[in-house]
Amino acid sequence: MAACGKKLINDPKDVVTQFIEGLVETYPGLQYLDGFPEVKVVLRSDVEVGTYDKVAVICGGGSGHEPAHGGFVGQGMLTAAVSGDVFTSPPVNSILAAIRAVTGPKGCLLVVTNYTGDRLNFGLAAEEAKSEGYKVEMVIVGDDCALPPTQGIAGRRGLAGTILVNKVAGAAAAAGLPLEEVAEQARHASKLVGTMGVALSVCTLPGQGTSDRLGPHQMELGLGIHGEPGAAVIELQPVDAVVTHVLKQILSPETQYVPITRGDRVILLTNGLGATPIMELMIATRKTVRELQLEHDIATDRVYTGSFMTSLDMQGFSISLMKSDTTILKCLDASTKAPCWPAGTDGDWQKPAKIAVPAPPSCAMKSDKMLQRSRELTKQGCILEASIEAGAKEIIRIKDSLNEWDSKVGDGDCGTTMYRGAIAILEDMKKCYPMNDVSETVNEIGATVRRVMGGTTGILYDILCKAAYASLKGTKTVEAKHWAHALQSSIGAISKYGGALEGYRTMLDALIPASKVLRERLEAGDDPLDAFIVSSEAALTGAESTRHMQAQAGRSSYIAADKLASAPDPGAMAAAAWYRAAALSLKNTSCHS
Repeated sequence: MAACGKKLINDPKDVVTQFIEGLVETYPGLQYLDGFPEVKVVLRSDVEVGTYDKVAVICGGGSGHEPAHGGFVGQGMLTAAVSGDVFTSPPVNSILAAIRAVTGPKGCLLVVTNYTGDRLNFGLAAEEAKSEGYKVEMVIVGDDCALPPTQGIAGRRGLAGTILVNKVAGAAAAAGLPLEEVAEQARHASKLVGTMGVALSVCTLPGQGTSDRLGPHQMELGLGIHGEPGAAVIELQPVDAVVTHVLKQILSPETQYVPITRGDRVILLTNGLGATPIMELMIATRKTVRELQLEHDIATDRVYTGSFMTSLDMQGFSISLMKSDTTILKCLDASTKAPCWPAGTDGDWQKPAKIAVPAPPSCAMKSDKMLQRSRELTKQGCILEASIEAGAKEIIRIKDSLNEWDSKVGDGDCGTTMYRGAIAILEDMKKCYPMNDVSETVNEIGATVRRVMGGTTGILYDILCKAAYASLKGTKTVEAKHWAHALQSSIGAISKYGGALEGYRTMLDALIPASKVLRERLEAGDDPLDAFIVSSEAALTGAESTRHMQAQAGRSSYIAADKLASAPDPGAMAAAAWYRAAALSLKNTSCHS
């Protein structure tokens, strides 16, 4: 990594909230929920809480792709957009806040890009919203045509084709169609679109260094919008040659990613990735339209050119093709006031820029007695406190190593995300963790990581804690066998909701060996302390073994095996690190009760 990239920003932690503030100042038809920094939601200013008489359409994801998705909020398109931190899925609470703020009796449609974190967070939010009485449907968009079909659970990535799906859904909702029909039209549109991107540079995250992955005369084909490596690195070529390659890939009869053949008609969206001049985008569009007509016998019904779904300051573009039909065209041509849709106009409402976050239907607050930390810790509470502190401090210590590994196999922020969670845990444990109640403390840890970590990592650790809490609840004196059962329950929950198994190159490749060894040693009658330490060694061995695994879940599943071999899975290494530190802390813990 080179020197820190130049950015016109203030504090890197504030880029998303300050972007939203600038967005609503620019477009009077938009507001945001007053829930910063956790709740980052842009919504239409003409929609009142609980009274909207049409289907609400909500999209969202990690920030860094502006104008997506906040710039497409407006009558005839999105009703609300939910933002996470840069390249980090929005937390469940933010998604729920958006649902509660704009959903009326007709329900809401969640349009979700196909990334594990987005699927998990939006999926859990949808289930919680349904339990509160809301009607919710979800459509997942995976339009990536760059990589061969995956063998794991990740599937095709969601790219700029999502913008067209959002427009179709928004128009269907504005026409007054019921939720089931709006969802069906969006689902239909998502099956008709394919996208592939190319780049001349890798994006630079706020506050981080610039990548030297691409040389001055190289370009990358099929890279992801989070900067993850693509299908191939090639020598720089003229844009006409690049367009020819991209169209062949999207329209390939072997992969059949899109149902587009000779004689069909399509919608074309040429999308800038953040640092590409409009001149270069128009040159690409020019070639694309001609290539479709002359080489593929495909006519274009509509052409949209601009920056719709970017990747921070990445220099490059993507091409999206959607098969045209009467319904699709009617929806795309329908009027909209979404400010960044090319046919949109600015709103003229004079309402306040922000409104309060709506409270849940029933907000049962925890009693002061539950949250108040006991003055005197029991022996069990003292051991628990020492273990939590040791695990968190170890994550803080290896932050840079985790980021370095993740930069080779993912988006480079695993260490930063885990560090954020560890710092918050150390702060919260002094204020509100009831250390003498093991299950409630584990539950509070889940609440902490859910609040501050976000993305796939945050939701998976929240799931881990919730499953462990359910296993430990009601046990007054927690012994080693109870911890073993709780760990096994957590692994089962993560596998159930995340889809990963042992050997998929995830955090489970550290936790599953640890769980097996811990149970075996305890059943054999070993001293519990020895069993924990030996199981932590198994966790480290399992994490290191991920170097030789082909990823089948998460963003690493899009990366070639030879590149994955350069680093272990950072999520597995993080899990092994805190588990090992917690186990070793048991040796030195003493408590006077």
